[in-house]
Amino acid sequence: MKTLRDTWLVFQRHMLLMVRSPLSIVLGVAQPAVYMALFAPLLKPALASMGAGSMTDAYRIYVPGMLVALALGGGLYVGFGLLAELGSGVIERARVTPISRVALLLGRSLRDVVTLVIQAGIIIVLSMPLGLFVRVPDLLLAYVLLALITLSSASISYGIALRVSSPDVLGQLVNNLAQPLMLLSGTLLPLALAPLWLRRASDWNPFSWAVVGMRELFAGHAGDPAVWQSIALMAALAVLALTWSARLFARSVR
Repeated sequence: MKTLRDTWLVFQRHMLLMVRSPLSIVLGVAQPAVYMALFAPLLKPALASMGAGSMTDAYRIYVPGMLVALALGGGLYVGFGLLAELGSGVIERARVTPISRVALLLGRSLRDVVTLVIQAGIIIVLSMPLGLFVRVPDLLLAYVLLALITLSSASISYGIALRVSSPDVLGQLVNNLAQPLMLLSGTLLPLALAPLWLRRASDWNPFSWAVVGMRELFAGHAGDPAVWQSIALMAALAVLALTWSARLFARSVR
C-alpha cells in the first residue's frame, strides 16, 4: 500500500509540472499533424492493393500506426528528463525521504502514459474531419494498448538512461533503437506491402504486433485474435521493462 500511495504522490507532482508547461503536449502532436497533412494524402493510391478505396480507408490504416509510433518514440525519449533531474539534484533530494524508490519511477511512467493518451485524443479529433471513425469500446481498448506501449518504451528509456548517465550517449542509443523498431513495425505503411524476408523479421518485433492489433481495433474488429495477442504481449513487455528499470532505479538512488 505504501508503494501505491507513494506512486500516486509522485504521479501528482509530475502531472502538476506537466499542467504548468503544456507546450510539450502540443509539440508532441505537431509532427504527427504534419504527417497527416503532407504524407497521408499519398496513402490512397499506395494502399489501393489493400482495399483502401477512399481516404477514410487510408486514414483507418494510417492513424493507428501513427499512434503506435507516437507511443513508442515518445516513450523512448523520456529518459532525457530523468537525466536532467539526476543532474540537477532532484532525485538526490528525494532520496533522503522515506518515499519508495520504485514509486519514483512508476509515478513518472504513469505521467508519460497520461501525456500520450492526451496526445492520441488530439490526433483522433483532428482525424475525424478527414473521415476517421472508431467506435467508443474499440477506442477504449486502443487506449489500453497505447498505454501499455508507452509504459514499456518509457521504462526501457529510463533504464537505458540510468545505465549510460549521459544525454549524448542516450540520444545515440535511443535513435539506433527507435529507428529499426519503427521500420519493422509498419507504422507508416503496413508490412503486408513488404517482401517476405522483411515480414518474417518483423515477427520478432513486439511493436509490429501492436500495430496490427491497433489497426484491427480501428477497423472495428475488437474480437480479432490479433487484438488480444497484442495486448497480452505489450502487457508482458511492460512488466519486464518496469521490473528491469525499477531495479536499476532502486540501486542507483539507494
